[in-house]
Amino acid sequence: MAKAIKKQALGRGLSALLKDPDNDIRSIEDNNADKVIGNIIELDIDSIEINPFQPRTNFNEESLQELATSIRELGVIQPITVRKIEFNKYQLISGERRLRASKIVGLDSIPAYIRIANDNESLTMALVENIQRHDLDPIEIALSYQRLMEEINLTQEQVSDRVGKKRSTIANYLRLLRLDPIIQTGIRDGFISMGHGRAIINIEDLDVQTDIYHQIITENLSVRETEAIVKKYQEQLRGIVSPALPKKNKEFSIPENYTRSFGQFFGTKVDIKVSNNGKGKISIPFHSEEDLNRIIKLLEN
Repeated sequence: MAKAIKKQALGRGLSALLKDPDNDIRSIEDNNADKVIGNIIELDIDSIEINPFQPRTNFNEESLQELATSIRELGVIQPITVRKIEFNKYQLISGERRLRASKIVGLDSIPAYIRIANDNESLTMALVENIQRHDLDPIEIALSYQRLMEEINLTQEQVSDRVGKKRSTIANYLRLLRLDPIIQTGIRDGFISMGHGRAIINIEDLDVQTDIYHQIITENLSVRETEAIVKKYQEQLRGIVSPALPKKNKEFSIPENYTRSFGQFFGTKVDIKVSNNGKGKISIPFHSEEDLNRIIKLLEN
């Protein structure tokens, strides 16, 4: 995870800059504001307060514990976003689950994007410029698209116009953020490609996602092979099975002694027939009412 470590080291340097009371950055006109806008910065968790207008109040404890486990192993993959409200004090804009899970783990700091006064246009320019770079991995690009939508309130169509990409391209990148964090890290570190990720995202179960991810790595699977695995899993999930071949009926013939025994018993020639599907019938002829009564008595006895 070399890339993530490098970014966090840079973030700590910027964090020290923000703690200098003589150079407090409050708007884009202030010195060093350009170093803050669009960058990931390590912030002390204790300096961040929850947004009092956050509409979400209930957080699934089991889900938080799972996220905490992921953060303990991989770190915070997606930085939170905060608003600077005063010197070294910030208010959460998005990422409360990540913040809560980081506190469960016992982290002292967390990577964050900082919004400052009147920075909308500057942030848009910084993000668009960042997206145009050639050294970004797919997850970094997806996060930039997400920020343009969430923080600047742009639609996918508007993001498409700003960055000069098709809306479908924007959507494909954003879908990667629904992958399990382990897989997102794998894409960032180059273990699998975006194509692999796009195939896996069609599965909602995160445990199944990670199982296929490990299979891709251990067996060095191509994107096409991964798509085949995903398709097979989805077919099994929907109960789709290959049409079974029609069962072939077991052929058998009536032994001659059976016919002879029936004839001897009823005192008349008995006809036994078997159809192709294995079913059959026994015909017992009679020549008069008296003959019929005789046969009935034989059956009753």
